[in-house]
Amino acid sequence: MSRETVLALLRAGGETYLSGEELSRQLGLSRAAVWKAVDALRREGYVVEARTGLGYRLVTAPDAMTEAEIRNFLGKTAVVGRTLKCFNELDSTNIRAKQLALEGAPDGTVVTADFQSAGRGRMDRSFQSPKGKGVYLTVLLRPHLPPERLLPVTAMAGVAVCDAVEELCGVRPGLKWPNDPVLGGKKLCGILTELSLEGETGRVQYLVLGMGVNVLHVAEDFSPEVAEMATSLSLALGHPVSRPALAAAEIRALDRLYASLLARDLTPYLAAYRRSCVNLGRTVQLISPDGSRETAQALDVDEDFSLVVRTASGAVKTVRSGEVSVRGMYGYTE
Repeated sequence: MSRETVLALLRAGGETYLSGEELSRQLGLSRAAVWKAVDALRREGYVVEARTGLGYRLVTAPDAMTEAEIRNFLGKTAVVGRTLKCFNELDSTNIRAKQLALEGAPDGTVVTADFQSAGRGRMDRSFQSPKGKGVYLTVLLRPHLPPERLLPVTAMAGVAVCDAVEELCGVRPGLKWPNDPVLGGKKLCGILTELSLEGETGRVQYLVLGMGVNVLHVAEDFSPEVAEMATSLSLALGHPVSRPALAAAEIRALDRLYASLLARDLTPYLAAYRRSCVNLGRTVQLISPDGSRETAQALDVDEDFSLVVRTASGAVKTVRSGEVSVRGMYGYTE
């Protein structure tokens, strides 16, 4: 606890030096305990300047996916993020969130990891999660809603990621149907929603919504299989982006999403999705799970966030994310 309290005081002090004596007095710690706390912070990557006769000053903080760093940017939320579990390494934030759900973790619990050894995306595809590069985050929700009311959650999460990136970076990604935020025609983020239902009643027990955003990745971080279609914020923008600041922006966006979902007010999300969908008005390929492809014109996104298309025969039909994937004619989005 002394490490956290010393860090909080150093943050509050800004550019002002705080003497060891003052820190000791405010915290009720010995000077030796203060020094040990400062030493621990330095080992974690914090740059703390010490000057004889002046005291200590926090110079820089690490780009760390820790609770202290995320909360430094977060502020107050209604539900999402009030409980925050941060891990250095996990197999998957979704897997850990489901374990926490069974252990009774509260509504809105957020799980983050600096590295995932078994990250997954839609259709059980692997999601690359190198250490120190991305924001890998899952929220556990316990909505008192029927399952059919939760079908739009993944698409809404795509809008939430776009909101968070725009808030922090001033650039709004597009959305490739059904739920992939994209920048420069390349995939920026993977989103995976998983739902647990009670067997006898069909009542929703919990929902976990996982998002992995590529932040500091360089080209070499992507495997050959995804290198042509993947990007990161630093690659697209040409400068680094704070991961804990982005995580905090995502949590705020998810908190707003959850409030809208419970209020059954999805209209703003549908409007934002339609504005951001890069497929509308374009010729696309509909790819079935068996690999077969069909060419169609993307016309609209309906109220369930399904894609309305016109096939080569002229027939208009609606396709859903569990039925097909969508690609451009000549690339990931184009």
